[in-house]
Amino acid sequence: MVGVVTRNEPEVSWAEFERAFYETKDVTGRAVEPVADAVNMISAFGDNAAVEGNPDVGAVDASGVPATRDQPYFDWSYVCPTHEGYREGILEMVESAAAANPDVRLDDVGFPREGYCRCDRCDRLFAESDYEDREAWRAAVITDFVAAVRDRVPGDLYLTLYPDPYPGHLHRRSGLALDALTPLVDEFVVPLYDTAYGTTYWLEVIASAFADRLDRPFTVELYAVDVDVDNLIHAAEVAETYADGVLFGYDASTARAAIRRMQAEDRDGASHGAGD
Repeated sequence: MVGVVTRNEPEVSWAEFERAFYETKDVTGRAVEPVADAVNMISAFGDNAAVEGNPDVGAVDASGVPATRDQPYFDWSYVCPTHEGYREGILEMVESAAAANPDVRLDDVGFPREGYCRCDRCDRLFAESDYEDREAWRAAVITDFVAAVRDRVPGDLYLTLYPDPYPGHLHRRSGLALDALTPLVDEFVVPLYDTAYGTTYWLEVIASAFADRLDRPFTVELYAVDVDVDNLIHAAEVAETYADGVLFGYDASTARAAIRRMQAEDRDGASHGAGD
């Protein structure tokens, strides 16, 4: 299976794509109406506009440092996952997306990093909970949110994972407990982004580790913007060895060119290995 991730609605119907994901809400806070011809994709807790407009919704560490894009390690700003009003807004978006197309993808799910969030609300909710371990409590918060999304999605639910397959890392970093999330999710998506794909040994290591780690189908998402088509094809060939599908992100024209060439090579009987 090969497909595309796009912000441009006309591209979802291009014949080369077996599956299309349409970004209806991204990390900037930009939101558009969902479409019927693609899996609508929603950034859950990444939202620059929400945090800039109301810093109180943002996640902070124990020193009050916000998880915003002007801090080290953050490419965008993060909303605290326990903010009830924001969560309700995301669930309403999920309902609208599912009404347009029964399949939905959740992106940017979880806490921003280790040590987040330590806002007054999180401290209070943790203290009032039955949990003694804060990491376990964070995982319960995220699992409950995904369960609420699951209740609103009649079709397949896709969930994006940070690309770290090492056991325990996703739990400690983001509050993603794979054992608890797996029964709620139909397929995981793992972005393995590079701006060149000049080498692919690292991609093979990560993809093969996720193949061992996950008990659900998973798709690798590659970055297609300004990437050499030959390198992109090789990256896709490596990913296909381990994953159940490959997506090309944010440049549908390059994605289409890569898919056409891959299909032509397959028709010519070319064989591809996973090695570099």
